[in-house]
Amino acid sequence: MRITRVLSTALLLAGLAAAPAMADSSPSASPSDDSSAPTQAGTSFRTATELDQGQQATASGSTGDYLYWSFAADAGQRPTVKATVKLPDTHAGQTWQLDVYDGLRRRQACQYGAATRTAAQDATSLDLACTLRTVRAWSETWANDPLPGTYYVRLTVVDLQSSDLGQPVSTELRVDSKDIGGSAAVDGSLAQPLTPGIAAKSASEEDSSSSTSAALSSIEPDGGWSSGWWSDRWVWTAVGGVLAALAGIGGYALTRGSGRPRRVPPPGV
Repeated sequence: MRITRVLSTALLLAGLAAAPAMADSSPSASPSDDSSAPTQAGTSFRTATELDQGQQATASGSTGDYLYWSFAADAGQRPTVKATVKLPDTHAGQTWQLDVYDGLRRRQACQYGAATRTAAQDATSLDLACTLRTVRAWSETWANDPLPGTYYVRLTVVDLQSSDLGQPVSTELRVDSKDIGGSAAVDGSLAQPLTPGIAAKSASEEDSSSSTSAALSSIEPDGGWSSGWWSDRWVWTAVGGVLAALAGIGGYALTRGSGRPRRVPPPGV
């Protein structure tokens, strides 16, 4: 009976401790107010339109234009970028491509998703998607791992006939992230997220006579940037230690027996 109570208490503690970790595994970006969603796109990295995760951005342009958006991604998130291109009524075959770059403007590979697709002549729309690798809090200098900070999305047509150049198109873009949690945590963190303007601002602070200053990007994840040291691995480590201690106590209680065996004579006999 005592062992049963001990095991029941251990399972209850494990469930209570794991509850926050299970909550963290849900999608981190909730739908935002569509009235504040951007309705245009930038034409370069410097003019990229800022977009919050969960917003449905729209933009109009012409075939051959480069459309740019930017969003913030924090450590432990796995962003998914989805784009829809509404094509003209009459057109030839076209190939569109969705590219995602990190704060250092390094092109990030898609873990899965169709980032390049070709639309047939009778197609009215085209859907593109790119799911990035999980954003890491820290990485080696030689690695191309995605790091916390600003990410850039570029949407453009890469193959079309000259007769289709300049035709009007409309696009929709949405970014969502799934919080992976402690399974992707690493030991270490960046001093600052990779956002535009940090290096320029640091230089201007050192030289107070400088009249130019860079404007920092205003986008950041809900609740601010994470510190990088906390993850739900701490919760599971604590739960594992408690369960191991209780298992040791239960094993000792099962194997120690009830005392001296019946057939062994007492001392002095």
